[in-house]
Amino acid sequence: MKFTSTLIKGKLIKRYKRFFVDIKVNNSTLIAHCPNTGSMMGLLNSGNNVWLTKNDDPKRKLKFTLEMIEVNKKIIGVNTHRANRIVEHGLENKLIKEFSSVINIQSEFKYSNDTRFDFLCDKNIIEVKNVTLLRSENLAEFPDAITSRGSKHLIKLTNSIKKNYKPYVLFLTQIQGINNFKIAKDIDKNYYQNYKVAKKAGVKFLAYRCILNSKEIKIEKKINIIDE
Repeated sequence: MKFTSTLIKGKLIKRYKRFFVDIKVNNSTLIAHCPNTGSMMGLLNSGNNVWLTKNDDPKRKLKFTLEMIEVNKKIIGVNTHRANRIVEHGLENKLIKEFSSVINIQSEFKYSNDTRFDFLCDKNIIEVKNVTLLRSENLAEFPDAITSRGSKHLIKLTNSIKKNYKPYVLFLTQIQGINNFKIAKDIDKNYYQNYKVAKKAGVKFLAYRCILNSKEIKIEKKINIIDE
């Protein structure tokens, strides 16, 4: 997934009201949209390098959008709205080996009246989870806050096996150079328990990391999932 314009580099001042961030660019302070409703644990220290996109659409109240943050010398993609586009690009370009032979790629698959999954690829259901939590040098984690929606998805994915679907959760790790992933069970014990049940039932879990720079974000390689 390539950015359509050059990213603007700045320094984080603060995030507030969930959707707003103040960014210092040169000698100016810009107000940017924060497209991430999660806690963004560990990412919001004042002074962190950040990258923004600019959109001149006159209908937009905020012209700038927060895209990436640098933490501990690793660039992290925080725009959750881009996660599915990154995965779709990966599917179309055979960057995810488990789905390299799929023929049909359907986004926003309506599984039931109250549930949509991100992709249906032939009989493979794929639910994408954007990963930004980095609490140790080489270990990414999910979730960064309690996620009842995530637990609901795990239960639905488990049930889908009875309907002859092949369900997957893809942890899209938008953290530069990371090699390991695990479930943050200390943050959401319920999600961890549902993860174990789903895995035992046959739901497949994958973690892939991304290449991130000022020109593009794309899937790079599969990384290890650590079970505890």
